[in-house]
Amino acid sequence: MDFSSALLEIKAGKKVTRRGWPEGGFIFLVPGSTFTVNRFPLNTIMAEGTEVNYCPHIDICLDNNVSVWDACTADMLSDDWELF
Repeated sequence: MDFSSALLEIKAGKKVTRRGWPEGGFIFLVPGSTFTVNRFPLNTIMAEGTEVNYCPHIDICLDNNVSVWDACTADMLSDDWELF
C-alpha cells in the first residue's frame, strides 16, 4: 500500500511497517492527551502542576526501542507499506 493508505490505517489505530525494515519494526499513532507536570524532566523546565497538551504524533518501534518517527521522502513515496 502507499503512504496515504498507511496513514489511514495508523489513524484507525493499526500498526504499519515497510517490507525492507528490520523484522519487528513498525510505526503507530500516539494520540494527543493532556497531563499535569509532576516529575523529571519536565519539572525542571515547567512548574509542577502545569497542564501540558501532549500533541498527537507518530512513533516508531525498533528492537523494543520507541522514539518519535519523522517520515523521509522515500518513506512517503514508497508503495511497500503493509499492516504489521
